Amino acid sequence: MKLSTRSRYGARILVDLARNRDQGPVQIGEISKRQDISVKYLEQLIRPLKKAKLVTSVRGPKGGHLLAEKPENISLGQVVRLFEGQTDLVECVSYPEKCPMSDD
Repeated sequence: MKLSTRSRYGARILVDLARNRDQGPVQIGEISKRQDISVKYLEQLIRPLKKAKLVTSVRGPKGGHLLAEKPENISLGQVVRLFEGQTDLVECVSYPEKCPMSDD
């Protein structure tokens, strides 16, 4: 399964925030430089991450973004479902009646 750019970049944002969590809120410009992703695109990706309560933000001159959860509590599956929607890896999950392994 190939992930979309949105899923890959969403995961990179979360990894960046996890790696830099000791320095407090991380500004989007810093993430942009480290990850080589435009600020404008990052802003589009941060919104759903905040809505899903994976990321939180702090306003002000020393504001920025933080993980809303401990890194170990966030899975790649959550990120993929957020940006791709529910995905079934095999047809049997979506269409059990068509599955050759089904008991009928």
